[in-house]
Amino acid sequence: MIIDSHAHCGIYDRFPPQSFEDYLASVRGSPIEGAVMFSPVMEIYDRTDPDFADSQQWREQRAASNQYLLGLQNRVIKVFPFFFIWNDFAVDQLDARHCGIKWHRHSDEPAYRYDDPACARAVSEIRRRGLPVVFEEELANTIRFVKEIAQGVNVIIPHLGILNGGYREIARNGLWDNPRVYTDTSLAPPDEIRDYIARYGSGRIMFGSDFPFGAPKREFSKVMDLPVSEAVREAIMGGNILRLIGE
Repeated sequence: MIIDSHAHCGIYDRFPPQSFEDYLASVRGSPIEGAVMFSPVMEIYDRTDPDFADSQQWREQRAASNQYLLGLQNRVIKVFPFFFIWNDFAVDQLDARHCGIKWHRHSDEPAYRYDDPACARAVSEIRRRGLPVVFEEELANTIRFVKEIAQGVNVIIPHLGILNGGYREIARNGLWDNPRVYTDTSLAPPDEIRDYIARYGSGRIMFGSDFPFGAPKREFSKVMDLPVSEAVREAIMGGNILRLIGE
C-alpha cells in the first residue's frame, strides 16, 4: 500500500485549497492509496500573530477541524488521521481512530507552553497510547522534545529536518541516530534523502508530499527515482508508516 505520510486537509483554511476533494484531485491517476492527514495550521491557531491569545472560538474550531478528519473514512483514499495539538493540550479529544499527533510551530509563530504541567500530562497520554508525533519546531525545541520532554515517544521530524533547523544540524545533534526518531521525504532534496538512507538505513524514513505545499505526484516520483532496492522502496512508500502506526 502506497501512503502519503504528510498531507494537510481541512474545512476552513482555503488558501491554498486543501479540502479532501482537493487532495483527491491532486493524486488522481497515481498509485497513492492512503494518506496521513492533519489539519491546516490556520485552523488550529493564528500563525500570523506571535501574541495569539486562545479563545473559546478557536478551541471550538480546533475541535471541529480535528473531528473532520475522523469523518473521512471509507473514501477512495484511506485516511490515517493525526490529531493536531495546541496549548490547551486537549488529549481528552483523542479518539481510538487517531493514528498519531501533529505538533507544529515556526520561529515567528506563537509558542507552545512546554513548561505547562498540562504539556507533560499530554505527552504522558500520547506515550500511553503509543502514538507517534509529527514534530515541526525550531531546532532547540526539537532537541529538547526528543531528548527530554518526550522520551519513549516515536517522533517524526518532517522534511528531513528542513524546518527543524536543517538536516545537517539534526545530524550534528545526534537525533537521526535515535531509534525513536523518524522522518519523511516531503520537500526534502534527493541528495539528502540518499545521504540519510546511506547513513541511517531505510527503516525510519517515509514518503510524504506536504500537500498542498508539495505536489503529491511530483513528490512520489522523486522517491520512486531513488537508486534503491525494491524492498527499500516498498518500506519508504508505505511499509514504514504502517508499522509505526500499528496497522
